[in-house]
Amino acid sequence: MRRMRLDRLLSRFGVSRKEAAELVKAGRAAVNGQTARDPGMVLDLDADAVTLNGAPVRTDAHFHIMLHKPSGVLTATEDGRGQTVLDLLPREWRSVGLGPVGRLDKDTTGLVILTTDGQLAHRLISPRWEQDKRYIARVEGRVGEDEVRRMAEGIPLKDFTCRPARLVVIEAGEDESLCEVVVSEGKYHQVKRMFGALAHPVLALHRQSIAGIALDPALEPGSWRELTEDERARLYAVTELEE
Repeated sequence: MRRMRLDRLLSRFGVSRKEAAELVKAGRAAVNGQTARDPGMVLDLDADAVTLNGAPVRTDAHFHIMLHKPSGVLTATEDGRGQTVLDLLPREWRSVGLGPVGRLDKDTTGLVILTTDGQLAHRLISPRWEQDKRYIARVEGRVGEDEVRRMAEGIPLKDFTCRPARLVVIEAGEDESLCEVVVSEGKYHQVKRMFGALAHPVLALHRQSIAGIALDPALEPGSWRELTEDERARLYAVTELEE
């Protein structure tokens, strides 16, 4: 069962949360034909019919969230081994059917998109759709032009050969280098394995963007926000789906 507060639902359609609460208190919202005056009323999104000023409000619209994953958090909806990305959300958001788009390792930080649209999630992570994922990696040793070339050619691993990736060296030192790498696949431990094959073990990894949607710099680790209208439109455009 997908649940959400009435004021939260209404705030998704062009009004602020405060304005939504005021509209409800003024008696301008109804649930199943009955005037609702409690902004905190919890809806069953799969069963309740909601109107605002007499006009139907969509309860079947998908939800999409951008989250800044900190290290130590699991990219899962539930896991008995530790805290998950879903645990970072308020209780009301945990019951709307959100799932992460792909996975980040427990120690990897950065952008996680959560959505209720399974088809969108599939197209964002499927190698067939070639959606770019951009990472910042801190690795051991000095990375140079040879590594850039080998990444561009495609790194052969034990079980598959990676598609060509774009590597940019941001800083190169004797002991460590800071790099940006863009891949169009997202296989298990792929970025770490690619650098490992180049003899540059990853010390820290941070995902910066997916399909052109960049992590909001205003989001601190562990914080989140809904995707903007423009961000949602971009994701549906690049996956050739209708919102």
